[in-house]
Amino acid sequence: MSPHLPPVSPAVTAQLVAALSPRLRKRLDAGVAKIGGRPVVREGDVVRVAVDDDTDLELHAPGGVVTRAEAIRCGCLLAPDCLHRAAAASAAPVADPAESPEPAPPSAPSPAAATGPAPAPGPAPAGGPVPASATPAQRAAAVALRDAAAAVLEAGIDGAGAVLQAELLRAAHTARLAGLPRAAGRAVAVVTALRAARGADPAHRLSDLTAALRDVLFLAHRLPDATGPELAALCGRVRQPYAPDGSLRLYGLFAEPVLTTTGYAGTVTWTCDASGRLCTVPDVAPGGADRAMGSADRAVRVGDTALTPRELSRAGLAVSGATVSPTGRLGAGAGVRAVRASGASWHAEPLDRLWAVPVAEQVGRALAGDVGLPSADDAAVRKPGDDRDGQDLLFLDITVVGTVQEAAGACLLADCDGLAVRLAAAHDDPALPHRENLRLLALLASARGTRLRVVARLTPAPLPRALLLAASHPTDPDAHVDLGLDRLRRADLPATPAPGTAPGARSAPVAQPASAADEAPVHLLRRRVHQAVSGGRRVLAFPGSRESEAARLRRYGLGTAGELLAELHDTAAQRARDPFGRLLPADTGRFARAWLGAALYTEEVDRALCAAAWGVGLPEPAPADRPRTGPGPAIAPPGRDGSP
Repeated sequence: MSPHLPPVSPAVTAQLVAALSPRLRKRLDAGVAKIGGRPVVREGDVVRVAVDDDTDLELHAPGGVVTRAEAIRCGCLLAPDCLHRAAAASAAPVADPAESPEPAPPSAPSPAAATGPAPAPGPAPAGGPVPASATPAQRAAAVALRDAAAAVLEAGIDGAGAVLQAELLRAAHTARLAGLPRAAGRAVAVVTALRAARGADPAHRLSDLTAALRDVLFLAHRLPDATGPELAALCGRVRQPYAPDGSLRLYGLFAEPVLTTTGYAGTVTWTCDASGRLCTVPDVAPGGADRAMGSADRAVRVGDTALTPRELSRAGLAVSGATVSPTGRLGAGAGVRAVRASGASWHAEPLDRLWAVPVAEQVGRALAGDVGLPSADDAAVRKPGDDRDGQDLLFLDITVVGTVQEAAGACLLADCDGLAVRLAAAHDDPALPHRENLRLLALLASARGTRLRVVARLTPAPLPRALLLAASHPTDPDAHVDLGLDRLRRADLPATPAPGTAPGARSAPVAQPASAADEAPVHLLRRRVHQAVSGGRRVLAFPGSRESEAARLRRYGLGTAGELLAELHDTAAQRARDPFGRLLPADTGRFARAWLGAALYTEEVDRALCAAAWGVGLPEPAPADRPRTGPGPAIAPPGRDGSP
């Protein structure tokens, strides 16, 4: 994926790839690699790519997005049926489905347009009638999504080239036309993650690709049989509704940078009203790490007031005529009036009450909202930063004890009321100061008794773990540090041990994590789930230690996990033969269902282990997101035999 090219609508990419001949489709991946390495020149809304000495490729992107196939023009002799146009569309970032207007209808039916159901009305607006059942167009779109996602899972990262990506984009476009923006957004997320993986992007995370693919398959599995509120939640909404909220007195809490693999960057500023409710003021737009850092000092207008995120996180706002979305985003409409007001310290009301909530209650709230899929308001098709309602934020009082080495790097080990909590960097990009600030905060372990107030985001894990976002200043409790935007210095750290602490005194006792022998070996199943996404079905078809792994899971009381692992291997290796002994194509649908059951199971077990690690009861997932069984092939719900 080339960041120098303008975003291209999913429908355009699908149309251009579908128009290629079978011979050119085989050469598409090589063409994508060639286009990605050619020089790019931008002149206003036109981007030119020098394919070779005699051929130029032009992408016309009015408004920054290519929305029509005719907007990609090539100067070669085979145009418009050449490989270059499809390669350019496949190499460019995928446009946000919520921002891509419908392309103009072509004069003659194209191969892409001839595939899939006719457009259906979009989803009902917020507060409208709840659909009783899925429409025929939505059922057909769910089948197309399921088949395209199963083909990607069958091939793995290395085999999911531009052709399979285009098929998934075409299914995503069909889903959006059928009124399924949530599924369309997650399908686009799969394609974006695939391109990052195949392009060796340092920001690629296999867990993110696995989660996106799991979401697409789960939505496609449940949508045909869902009814009522569950169907409305699974369909999602394209736009967030904003409701009038009267007058608000907001206090700045902290600000965090946003940097996504989909090409968005900026800052989200968190505020709190007098009742303790969290509201956000996002400033997110297409860009990279430079924009993520620079937006902290770029003014954001709210009503009549313009404050930078850095200023707003330490000041306040008095807002009249406020409008707020269900996820807490503050509207900036014409009727909103706001003036700057004084802020509050983290140790003063109303912010102090955020830290007064017991840690177990905070973790239970976060786990209740963490069910794997995006929120019911369809976070997948909204701007990054719009989908965080603060349910996963933790407000902790800690003492830094030391550091712990993990596979992704060092993280802080802190004592939180006798519980050993691991605090990791929220982002690994070197342009952001997360890692550097984390390294300096680790030096506080030598200053015995130094207490910090921190804001972190819960990470489901077998051990208490969270991502560190902000912390109180080590020497000034009335100030705080936004760890993704501000840079700590050694001069900010206390030079001597805290007053009242004897030299050599030990900090509060910290609970020791369970040893490897006491941990449930859920990683055996999770590793196979990730291997299937990375290498495809054929990786799990090889003979190996499948029987011993399943037996080990059963010995630990994870009987369902053992059954799911055995089923995953069996469906991967099973191949039928025709009467002449020739191998028939594999049943990708059955393998995808087995993989989906294993992926959902590991997600639920992670939530159960996380709840146990923090010492809280496991909350019930929301009805729309709970793994279910229904008509058709069943997905085994976790814990049917007493295992987590």
